[in-house]
Amino acid sequence: MHKVLVIGTGPAGLTAAIYLARANLSPIVIEGLEPGGQLTTTTEVENFPGFPEGIMGPELMDNMRKQAERFGAEFRNGWVEQVDFSKRPFQVTLEGGQVLESETVILSTGASARYLGIPGEQENVGRGVSTCATCDGFFFRGKKLLVVGGGDSAMEEANFLTRFATEVTIVHRREELRASKIMQDRAKANEKIRWALNRTPLEVVTEEGGKVKGLKVRNNAGGQEELLEADGVFVAIGHTPNTKFLGGAVATDEHGYIVVKPGTTETNVPGVFACGDVQDTRYRQAITAAGSGCMAAMDCEKFLEGSMVHDWSGPTGS
Repeated sequence: MHKVLVIGTGPAGLTAAIYLARANLSPIVIEGLEPGGQLTTTTEVENFPGFPEGIMGPELMDNMRKQAERFGAEFRNGWVEQVDFSKRPFQVTLEGGQVLESETVILSTGASARYLGIPGEQENVGRGVSTCATCDGFFFRGKKLLVVGGGDSAMEEANFLTRFATEVTIVHRREELRASKIMQDRAKANEKIRWALNRTPLEVVTEEGGKVKGLKVRNNAGGQEELLEADGVFVAIGHTPNTKFLGGAVATDEHGYIVVKPGTTETNVPGVFACGDVQDTRYRQAITAAGSGCMAAMDCEKFLEGSMVHDWSGPTGS
């Protein structure tokens, strides 16, 4: 029987583990298929406080993990196949059938950026292909960029990137955009934004030496292929919260994000908490994830203190 299980090892889960370990709650941290989360695919992180020269994403996550281990957090590698939150102690089943029991659980499994699934994309993530304008836009000062997507996120990313790039072209497979009218109008009013509509992305093209050269697309109107030249490609087609394994054990919104009580990390199941991108539909930054991880640990500690009341209703009265 464990006091607390932390599922997920991004900035949220590792921060929660640090706080829980320092509170002598001996957290068990479950690492999934991507230990460290999305930051492990990021090259340099320049907007995390405390690193004036920046820090590599994998190094930042490794430092957080070592800090949690220093205070006594225990890490288990494995994929969570299912959970049972119907009664306490909660049960978490790992691949292979191992079952862990715990008084409380913190969910910090994050959200995965959606990718196009085209050649040249995955191998160039962090080397010219990105899913986060606020994370990587600074590195493209004075460059030409492409943003793939037609929703509000794509419009927002494109507008943000014009702070750095000389030109930003929005690429969308349809002639009509899915974005709200106000976001469309804002993008269309930006003199740095160009449009490549009704074009289907086919391949991220690189030069000899690995530098991104642009995006090969198909013009859906005529069927011909063309190369949209650019120094970077930002994919903005949304995120998918990693909540499928929960099987409806906690309340989620229509997109699968865990719903928490406003101002807290409490889910609809007492003793189960959620932090980081798995419950954040708006900010999705390393620092906000870390902050919510701190909140989850403190909410969890308070919950355990409240539940550690002796039951005097037993037959012996003791």
